[in-house]
Amino acid sequence: MKQATGPAIYSVHPWDPGNPEKGARHQLLSEDERAKLAKIAQIVRFAKGQEIYAEGSVAQSAFNVIDGVVVAYNAEHVVSFLHPGDLFGLSEEGRYASTTRAATPVTAYKMPLAAVRRILANNADLDVNLIIKLCEELRLAQRHAVLLAQKKAATKLTMFLGLQEHLQAARGEPISEIHLQMDRSSVAAYLGITLEALSRAFRSLTSKKLISVRDRQHITVLDREAFNRVQA
Repeated sequence: MKQATGPAIYSVHPWDPGNPEKGARHQLLSEDERAKLAKIAQIVRFAKGQEIYAEGSVAQSAFNVIDGVVVAYNAEHVVSFLHPGDLFGLSEEGRYASTTRAATPVTAYKMPLAAVRRILANNADLDVNLIIKLCEELRLAQRHAVLLAQKKAATKLTMFLGLQEHLQAARGEPISEIHLQMDRSSVAAYLGITLEALSRAFRSLTSKKLISVRDRQHITVLDREAFNRVQA
């Protein structure tokens, strides 16, 4: 598990020049900002499958993932997967806008929202960094909307695998294999298809030798050109 040294926010910077498809995520917070947040934060742990908070409940805390993957969903629809360096706990009119649960064992910083607001009120730079992070989340939400608009399950799956590969590269992780830490049911819900349709899509891509599946969590792209064509 990664050593926790204070809340961290990682994002690809939306204004710095670079290649957005290969851009690495950078730590947005200064050591001083991390120290301020560390003073109000406590480290919490959640078992795989454990609910962190429920949609509609009173929002009292924000969370920052240290280790593991969190899944956020509304009803049966998965809206996002959250990784180390991500924030969650945004509220709407004082209540959580989605339900979150641990897709894997999760370690996170838990920060009282009232204390976070006090820090933001006196730290303009931190405010800007949160806006940068929200810009990244908006880009991911837009990609999800494009993915959901696709009609073929195989197209949805290749787009999802391509996104996971991109996020791995941005986090500085190896991309010789695409690592899916979430379960197949969560992936199907994120893609807006049934679990059976997802299984058929995996079989189709495998039979065409576009990908190979070592196990349910590790996928290798075998034919990059054909793989990219499915997404086009």
